[in-house]
Amino acid sequence: MIKTMQNITILGATGSIGQSTLDVIARHPDKYQVFALSGHLNMTQLAKDVLFHRPKVAVVPTEQKRQELKQLLGQSTTEILVGDQALSDVACAVETDVVMAAIVGAAGLESSIAAATSGKKLLLANKESLVVAGALLMQAVAKSNALLLPIDSEHNAIFQCLPNGRVDSGVESVLLTASGGPFRDFSKEQLIHVTPDQAVAHPNWSMGRKISVDSATLMNKGLELIEACWLFGLTPADIEVVVHPQSVIHSMVRYIDGSVISQMGSPDMRTPIAYGLAYPNRIASGSERLKFNDLLTLSFMNPDRERFPCLRLAEDAMTIGGTAPTILNAANEVAVDAFLRGEIGFVDIAHINEQVLTSMESQVVESVSQLQEVDHLARMSAQTLITVIRS
Repeated sequence: MIKTMQNITILGATGSIGQSTLDVIARHPDKYQVFALSGHLNMTQLAKDVLFHRPKVAVVPTEQKRQELKQLLGQSTTEILVGDQALSDVACAVETDVVMAAIVGAAGLESSIAAATSGKKLLLANKESLVVAGALLMQAVAKSNALLLPIDSEHNAIFQCLPNGRVDSGVESVLLTASGGPFRDFSKEQLIHVTPDQAVAHPNWSMGRKISVDSATLMNKGLELIEACWLFGLTPADIEVVVHPQSVIHSMVRYIDGSVISQMGSPDMRTPIAYGLAYPNRIASGSERLKFNDLLTLSFMNPDRERFPCLRLAEDAMTIGGTAPTILNAANEVAVDAFLRGEIGFVDIAHINEQVLTSMESQVVESVSQLQEVDHLARMSAQTLITVIRS
């Protein structure tokens, strides 16, 4: 018997993806209810969401945050749990039907694997789970027969353009579109002087600060390339990255007969979120309709890997394989954080990423604990380089 009401757990509820997911859910109270929400820093927003959606469980990172949230919730009956294990517990809870994995960075890895291992419908908006542990996550999905649906707009578009969401013998290549970020027309000299405030001002999408910087360096596209390789069984050679400034075509699939199928829509994450929630059906997302009369032009160009070497580094890491993507992702998280704090320059991000990637030897992926150790060592290496730059 098919359940008419689906219980949703949202990991990373206070971020942009989490908030968009809650918006879509609120439009369909006859189809979805919230079982659990997690938040990291913004307890004020989490409290508002808990009071409105009345989940059974809320998860916070520390006892201090638990007390803060408890005070904000007043007489709410929502149970407040603490820590990483609690994230995994709600992800694989019997009551959970669907998990939206939207925690930014490698911090979302264990809970994503927990959801996959328990056979949930996993809506993956945390690309780092695949970048860091693609082999382990895909193994867990296959073993438990979980349903993994990509929520990143590009991967969701590719999924929609493929027959049954899978690459078959008729596919020639996948075209991954990129806005190019706010600095796509900047010279090398101009990039040296980019500020954090400039880097977080994405021209098309509303995103968090870290992801916005990744978009500006094209690392976000590099991470998405790695993610696409795992999701669709591809190699970097099978993927064409195309800069498309208007962000109207979200990605495309090229077929051997010469056909190219694209998925188009307004730049609004509620569209892929609604697709993932309702799959294989469709529901209203609340996003604006694409107005073709307003589209004066659709332009495309090749990315410049010399000015934006992070894309090349991601391709190299996936080609190397093993723990190389884990190393690159960890270095990048540390470097971006340092840039946002004003400790290093914009172009230093790529320099640090490359030095850490080339200085650490890749290993065959065996376990989450191994990946956590590699992640830790890569972060230490990146921090050492940042200290040198600052001195």
